[in-house]
Amino acid sequence: MNNIQESNPFLGRYDTPHGTVPFDKIRTEHYEPAIKEGIKLQNEEIDALINNPEEPNFQNTIAAYERSGELLQRVHTVFGNLLSAETNDDLQELAKVIMPMFSEHHNNISLNKALFARIKKVYEHREQEDLTNEQRQLLDDVYIGFVRNGASLDDEKQEKFRELCKELSLLALQFSENNLKETNAYQLVLKKEEQLEGLPESIIEMAAETAHEKGLSEGWVFTLQAPSYIPFMKYSTNRELRRELYMAYNTKCTHDNAYNNKEIVKRIVNAHLELAQLLGYTNFAEYNLQRRMAENSENVYKLLDQLLDAYTPTAQKEYDEVQKLARQLAGDDFELMPWDWSYYSHKLKDSKFQLDDEKLRPYFELNKVKEGVFGLATRLYGITFHPNPDIPVYHKDVEAFDVFDKDGSFLAVLYTDFYPRPGKRSGAWMTSYKEQWKDEQTGENSRPHVSIVMNFTKPTKEKPALLTFDEVTTFLHEFGHSLHGMLANSTYSSLSGTNVYWDFVELPSQFMENYATEKEFLHTFARHYQTNEPIPDESIQSIIDSANFNAAYLCLRQVSFGLLDMAWYTRTTPFEGDVEAYEQQAWKKAQITPHVPGTCMSVQFSHIFAGGYSAGYYSYKWAEVLDADAFSLFKQKGIFDQETATSFRENILSKGGTEPPMALYERFRGQKPTIDALLIRNGIKKEK
Repeated sequence: MNNIQESNPFLGRYDTPHGTVPFDKIRTEHYEPAIKEGIKLQNEEIDALINNPEEPNFQNTIAAYERSGELLQRVHTVFGNLLSAETNDDLQELAKVIMPMFSEHHNNISLNKALFARIKKVYEHREQEDLTNEQRQLLDDVYIGFVRNGASLDDEKQEKFRELCKELSLLALQFSENNLKETNAYQLVLKKEEQLEGLPESIIEMAAETAHEKGLSEGWVFTLQAPSYIPFMKYSTNRELRRELYMAYNTKCTHDNAYNNKEIVKRIVNAHLELAQLLGYTNFAEYNLQRRMAENSENVYKLLDQLLDAYTPTAQKEYDEVQKLARQLAGDDFELMPWDWSYYSHKLKDSKFQLDDEKLRPYFELNKVKEGVFGLATRLYGITFHPNPDIPVYHKDVEAFDVFDKDGSFLAVLYTDFYPRPGKRSGAWMTSYKEQWKDEQTGENSRPHVSIVMNFTKPTKEKPALLTFDEVTTFLHEFGHSLHGMLANSTYSSLSGTNVYWDFVELPSQFMENYATEKEFLHTFARHYQTNEPIPDESIQSIIDSANFNAAYLCLRQVSFGLLDMAWYTRTTPFEGDVEAYEQQAWKKAQITPHVPGTCMSVQFSHIFAGGYSAGYYSYKWAEVLDADAFSLFKQKGIFDQETATSFRENILSKGGTEPPMALYERFRGQKPTIDALLIRNGIKKEK
């Protein structure tokens, strides 16, 4: 072993429990040489594949290609994940070097004519081999993937394809970096106690700690991170401060500075369009939806329009009801603005259901919630979770668990990362550090390493981490994704776990959210952190009764994001106009609250400009139709019914992308999904 290998943890065997990532040994300087070594090794593997004198077949071409690039994937996965979960200026600068390098290498492979010739030959003679369903799926994915990545283009167009991929890689990186820096740059510093009127004690404590962390000797600091921003907008009685914070949040990346994303939005949209048209598609949505359950933009718009028609009348009534309350409290001429919505809708919800997040918080102490969520997985699937302090982690807040199956066998590693910090982007997500796969020779099942990352309310000196009900729901959502990864049981890693169509990937996560409003589940863990008293039945009933509060308004909000996404990516000509004006026109028919000039969602809409959801944001609502339909079966049979849970595990969670998703869903459900279960769940339609 040479000196580089000895000093670089990526280049040797991981001497850690389950071969987990040795985060404690990885330094910024290790990434670039490891990436270069990974590229070199995969190039050698591809050369060996191409120069194999045997006739191309599934094993010596498709399976060999699937197995290539193990080191590169390992390093790139760690780098990409930490760029979101624990970044810094050095990593972000390095990303500007590494991401184009990785993009170029990917293009060198996908545009390799000799490699594609072998793949094409296997594809054209696929009926001559006795392939399993999973092998057929992998062959189909690999061949079509190469075509969609430009393998059939002539030399000149392939060169253009390379340039566009590299450009998009850098633009997405810059978009995210600008968003993070704008978020971190802002702080609302309050010095007077009267400015805190209406805010719960826990939020005030957190703001005082934030002030201390930022080196202030007095006062309170509120930020644009969700645990600070959301409760301030909900509880603060100071309308002017609500407006100030709202404007700070909703004008991120619009200012005349280095972090303005308006031109970047245009460049991303136009590069996606050019790439799609280069491949022979009319627009990027047509290209992207070819490999989705929805299949085309007509089906996406059909769903969005169905939801608009079904929910708009109720959404308008919900808005009018909040407006009415606001005028009762603030005067007859009061105009409800977006910075008022959370405040007054919360007051209306509280008056209707006597349900207040702050009164519920004491029953949702994070460790108890964790026990409840883990216990739900145990009850449904028989799996158990055991902390393993010997597994290295990338930050002191991260905890690692060994996960065991119902027969006692090792199933997975799960990392949990719950609290916000400056180096972590906003939001919540699940990711993998290692995918599940099986060795075709030995049959050994290599188990996955999965991570869930969130931005929950932090503990303070006086109190542990006490979650809002929405945070409990978010936990269930991301944990659903992790189950999809942990219960994977495929042969090939590229078909394993969450490697499924984008509009299918949200089914397991949104399915788990259903348990948040189930009394039987809440009774298993929701106890007061001080008295250990169980959450009162009347509080649970209020949670259930309020589950559909403003459901139509929230649905239209999601529909508006879907419309905005589709407007950007169904374009057939380059965009050179005004981003804000285009946005307002795109989602106008789904907007209920007044537009505030100067605000702009697109410039901070990371999902569709930097997060893989381009022409795919509709998938949240698509999956919601699936999850409502799926959970309706559990409601019929019992929410912990073992037979139904086993079927869900075997037909959905363990299968990954090994078969078309609709075939998997129909095998579990016994029928195609309809919108009816969602309409019934949201109270839009009555159950027959």
